[in-house]
Amino acid sequence: MLHVNARGMKCPWPALRAARAMREADAILIEADDPIAPSELEALAQQQGWDFAALDACRFSLRRAA
Repeated sequence: MLHVNARGMKCPWPALRAARAMREADAILIEADDPIAPSELEALAQQQGWDFAALDACRFSLRRAA
């Protein structure tokens, strides 16, 4: 699983970073502390058909659906 650090970045940057990372990986763990990031990342995952999970307030998992 690829790790992406997007702490300190305002949306839409965490979602853009996640989309770029998912070009090369089947799963990523992204850290993002912008309060809008969870909804942005979940929307991105739904749009792309990926699985999304909030691991805690600032850590999220994106994974290609099996």
